[in-house]
Amino acid sequence: MNVELKPGERVDELQRNGYRIIQDPGRFCFGMDAVLLSGFARVKPGERALDLGTGTGIIPILLEARTQGESFTGLEIQEESADMARRSVSMNGLEDRIHIVTGDIKEAAQIFGAASYHVVTCNPPYMTANHGLRNPKEHLAIARHEVLCTLEDVISQTARILMPGGRFYMVHRPFRLAEIMTGLCAHGLEPKRMRLVYPFADREPNMVLLEAMKGGKPRITVEKPLIIFKEPGKYTDEIRDTYGY
Repeated sequence: MNVELKPGERVDELQRNGYRIIQDPGRFCFGMDAVLLSGFARVKPGERALDLGTGTGIIPILLEARTQGESFTGLEIQEESADMARRSVSMNGLEDRIHIVTGDIKEAAQIFGAASYHVVTCNPPYMTANHGLRNPKEHLAIARHEVLCTLEDVISQTARILMPGGRFYMVHRPFRLAEIMTGLCAHGLEPKRMRLVYPFADREPNMVLLEAMKGGKPRITVEKPLIIFKEPGKYTDEIRDTYGY
C-alpha cells in the first residue's frame, strides 16, 4: 500500500517478507540494536507482545515477520515517531496485526492493564540524564538519554504488564549490567538468558541482550558471544545469515 511521505522522510527495505519502513534521518533511524533484539526475542504462537518506546515501529514489524505471535503493539510517546510507525504498518498491510499507541512508558500499565501481555520488549535510552553529551535536538536526546523515562520506569512497568511466566527482552549497554540485574530481580523479573554483543572479536562488548521471566526460578544461561563484524565493513556469517545483512 502506498502512503504519503513527509518532507525529509525515506522508505527503507527491511530484508524480511518484503517489508519496508519509513524513516527520517533528521530525527532518528533504527540501528543494529533493534535488529538484534528482534532476533533475540521469542514470541510463541498465540502470544501478544508489547514494545515499549517503539520509535518508528521497527521491533513490532520485525517481530511480526519473524515470529508466530498473535498481535504486536508499540507504545511511543513522541507523536511524530508514532505517526511514522502507523504509516509503516499501513504501508505493509499489517493493521490487523500491529497497533501503535501514543503514550508514556511510565503509564504503560495504566494504558494496557496489569498482566495483559505474554511478551514485553524494549530498546530503551542507554544513558542516564547526566551521562555523556546530550543532543541539543530534543527528539534525539529523548531516544538516547533518560529524559522522559528511566531504566527503573521500564522495569517496573514491565513487571506490572507481564502475565505470570511472561518474558521481557531488552537490549542495553554492558556498563549498566549490575544496575539492570538488580532492578530486574527487585521487581520479580528473573534473568534467564544473556548474550553479549561485540563489534569485533578483539573489542569489548558494546551491547547486551537480556531475557527475564516474571516469577521465574533463579538460573541464567549465558549464550556465546555475538560478533557483528569480521573486518571493517564486512558482517560476520551469523549476522548475514540470521539477520539478513
